[in-house]
Amino acid sequence: MEQMLIQLMPLFLIFAIFYFLLIRPQQRRAKEHREMVAAVQRGDKIVSSGGVRGKVIRVIGDTDVEVEISSGVNVVMIKSTISEVEKVNTSQ
Repeated sequence: MEQMLIQLMPLFLIFAIFYFLLIRPQQRRAKEHREMVAAVQRGDKIVSSGGVRGKVIRVIGDTDVEVEISSGVNVVMIKSTISEVEKVNTSQ
């Protein structure tokens, strides 16, 4: 039994390294992205994962936003495709 534990110890060590160096940071980034997307509101400037920049015109439910990508050109995007959000200072 002790011999088997000694043989399995490197596997446990490798799993622990993978968990703390790969899995856990990826879960943290995914959580931050979900929170960022959930906080999107009208007037925010965004960048989609495809590289399209625009300004949020309105939030449509939990999954979609309407974005103005050029003067008079509005598109509906899925929120999860947003990669960056620049909050606009609304106190001015």
